[in-house]
Amino acid sequence: MSPLVAVLIIAAVVCAFTWITSLITKEHSWVDRLWSIVPVVYVWVFAAFAGLADARLNVMAVLVTLWGARLTFNFARKGGYSGTEDYRWPVLRARMSRWQFEIFNLLFIVLYQNAILVLITLPALTAFEHRDTPFGLLDVLVTVLFVALLVGETVADQQQWNFHQAKKAGGADFRPRFLQSGLWRFSRHPNFFFEQAQWWVLFLFGAIAAGSLLQWTVLGAALLTGLFIGSTVFTESITKSKYPEYADYQATTSPIIPWFPKRAEKAVTA
Repeated sequence: MSPLVAVLIIAAVVCAFTWITSLITKEHSWVDRLWSIVPVVYVWVFAAFAGLADARLNVMAVLVTLWGARLTFNFARKGGYSGTEDYRWPVLRARMSRWQFEIFNLLFIVLYQNAILVLITLPALTAFEHRDTPFGLLDVLVTVLFVALLVGETVADQQQWNFHQAKKAGGADFRPRFLQSGLWRFSRHPNFFFEQAQWWVLFLFGAIAAGSLLQWTVLGAALLTGLFIGSTVFTESITKSKYPEYADYQATTSPIIPWFPKRAEKAVTA
């Protein structure tokens, strides 16, 4: 059995599990609960099939494990494993008939998102196929870049956590009503930026092993970016409906890539 076949078998089991549990429980965040776990498994499958003897694959597996541990912790402390459903799905259900949403659940939430979770890890397949390429300076630089992005996402999520804890303690009169300070002064979604960038960097490991950027495994990072763009548009439409002043924040602050605000912010920092 090849490592790719092993990964696809695991992914099929994960798809069946997330779909069946969504039907039984009538809530649709099961993919979210596995999002930070299954990519770790997939990359370690490739490393294991190389006998844990390939330095590049081992480094990739360790980095993805760090990514998964950080994301799992952040998701858990927000109550993600307590049965709480993603707040966007009830909004979307209200806009669809039941059969329309169930089709959306199977095709997008279950199959499409799980396909992306496989695809973003397939630079490990490229690295596996080019195991004869030695681990070198470029790999070291890419490793450092990945860790820097991981730290950036950790900081962004911690700032968001601190803000929401303060907002919860401050009650209905707490201002500002959404986070606009720290990294969030330079991007409306810095955590999204760092998250996506890490998978583009993981792609570079495979490209380095193959000796070319022209690798089809870039598809995973590209589709993940597309998913985040669509998710961001939907999320911001909900936020703007709750907080009209969010439009001012949108007018001054970069949507994803951190950049200097267009003008001095009016909001009071948290």
